[in-house]
Parts: sequence; C-alpha cells; structure tokens
Amino acid sequence: MRTHQLVLAWIEDQLSAGRLAVGGRLPAERTLAEHLTVSRTSVREAIRILEAMGVVRAGVGSGPDAGTVVISDPTAALGSALRLHVATQHLPVADIVETRVLLESWAAGKARPDAPELDEAAALLAGMDQAEGLSVGDFLALDVRFHFALANAAGNAVVSAMMGSLREAIQGYAAELTSNLPDWDATASRLRAEHHAILAAVRKGDGGRAAELVAAHIEGYYREAGLGAGSREP
Repeated sequence: MRTHQLVLAWIEDQLSAGRLAVGGRLPAERTLAEHLTVSRTSVREAIRILEAMGVVRAGVGSGPDAGTVVISDPTAALGSALRLHVATQHLPVADIVETRVLLESWAAGKARPDAPELDEAAALLAGMDQAEGLSVGDFLALDVRFHFALANAAGNAVVSAMMGSLREAIQGYAAELTSNLPDWDATASRLRAEHHAILAAVRKGDGGRAAELVAAHIEGYYREAGLGAGSREP
C-alpha cells in the first residue's frame, strides 16, 4: 500500500468508527504524519484526494475556517468523475440518460405528496413560466433544479446524490443538443407543460403516473434532440 493510501485508510477507519464525523476536523498535517509514520507529502496527497471526492474541505491560515474539515458532498465528486468518463467516450451519453430515467422515475414514484421540496419545485416552475426574456441556459438551469427537488422529495439520499451526479454529467451535453431542436420555444412550452403534469401527479399521490410522465419527459427531449434510445455514441 502506498503511503498516501495508509492515510486514506486511517481516515476511513476513523469515520466508520464514529471518531470523525461531518463538521469534525482532521489532526494537523504534522500530527497526522507523525502518528502514521508517513511524510507530510503523503498526508497532503491524501487530503487532495479527499477534497476531490467531496469528503473534506481544506482551509489555510488561521481562524474558524482553517484546518481540514469533514464535509459530505458526494454529488460533486460523482458528477466530476462521470463527466470525465463521458469525455473519454467510455460511458455513452445514451446509457447515462437511460440510467437517469430509471432513477428519476423511481424517485417520482416514491416522492411524498406533502414533501416540502415540492414547494421548491413549484416555485421553480413559476420561474420557468416566465418564458419571455429567459435564455436557454437559464431555462435549463431551472430544469435541473426542478428535477433535483423532485428527487429529494423521495427522501432517499443515495438516489438523490446519484441522480444529481448523472444530471451534472450530461447538463452541458443537453445544452449543446438544443441546437438540434427545430423550435426551442415550442420545446420549452412542451417541457413546462410536462413539468406541471409531473408535479400535479406527485401532489395527488399518483406515483405510478408521475413515474410514467417523468420517463416520457426525459426520453422525449433527447429523442427530439437527436439522441435516439438505441444510440450508444457519446
């Protein structure tokens, strides 16, 4: 095992045992290096890896923000990794979209009708309804947040993190696909109507209908933009 892996293993053990938790701080770099009998360079390398994974936030200097603090941001790390693998063309975008359909339709089917996240979704829809003066990028940004809110309404942290990562991984690609649409205004109008129908089904407690609508909504957009269900090319 390489020395920085020893540091990672020790930190994982501390988290698993409950001796470290979100909001807690890692020992100082020198202290940790001496405790594990490794170089400070190895400690720094391990911390950089943990930062990229969204497990810690490292601060410099002195004061309340100094030191390395344990956080939890799996979406950012997973999304970054997925984007890189899409860029290498190892993960076809069509496969990612298909996986997103599975996760989002499950989330819509399990979303609680009284979940507070649905109020956020409704507010985002109100923003999307202000079509005049709303750029394509602004519309898609609201769309992303709407789908996040629906996923969060299901109350499953793992599904929310995975779905958020999948959407982050293809958000740029989805924006590029808008150039393939024959009439963006018509598409935006249809997407808004579909969003309202999805939210209404969730509010009524009709999870089955909500799941069907979400699947048709996602697949319809990519099909219209030229990414066929059978395509496996990024």
